[in-house]
Amino acid sequence: MNPLGLYQPGTSVLHRLPAGWKFLGLLALATAVFVLRTPAPLGALCVAVALGYVLARIPARRCGQLARALLVLVVFVFLLQWWLLGLTGAVVMCLRLVAALAAANLFTLTTRVSDVVSAVERGLRPLRRVGVRPERVGLLVGLTVQAVAVLSGIAGEVREAAKARGASRSVTAFAVPLLVRTLRHADELGEALAARGE
Repeated sequence: MNPLGLYQPGTSVLHRLPAGWKFLGLLALATAVFVLRTPAPLGALCVAVALGYVLARIPARRCGQLARALLVLVVFVFLLQWWLLGLTGAVVMCLRLVAALAAANLFTLTTRVSDVVSAVERGLRPLRRVGVRPERVGLLVGLTVQAVAVLSGIAGEVREAAKARGASRSVTAFAVPLLVRTLRHADELGEALAARGE
């Protein structure tokens, strides 16, 4: 099971909140993540996002999968940033990463892609007079949200295949198939969009 980017059906407050408001909240949080420069407020932001998972009643199993997926990335980034920027800089960078990725994942767990596309199209309708095509922007946002799930799923399948071959520690056994399958998916997506006339 892929931990990232899959809608988790539910009836919580976050599930019922309109997609447009959640999208604006996600943008506001992303802005705060990059404006804040000290560990304490960034840590508070991470706690707030964690409380969002509790509020949304996301199963512990899904949260554990996300934590495992983030752990590898955070450890790598922490060690690299500690070497480049020092301890405080590394902590700040990792807290930013955790807050942003966890919030984006919470958004995709509690929001259907179709709701996001509809909200973007409704919000941009007034800009049609100045040449903006809301349908295209909605499609772009929908594809971006879906890409999180697709790429994470591909990475999970490649990792499992490498583990089955006894090559779980090989970077090449993971990176090459991941690149090939990602490019194949991009080709298929491009063909589908060309067939639609987009």
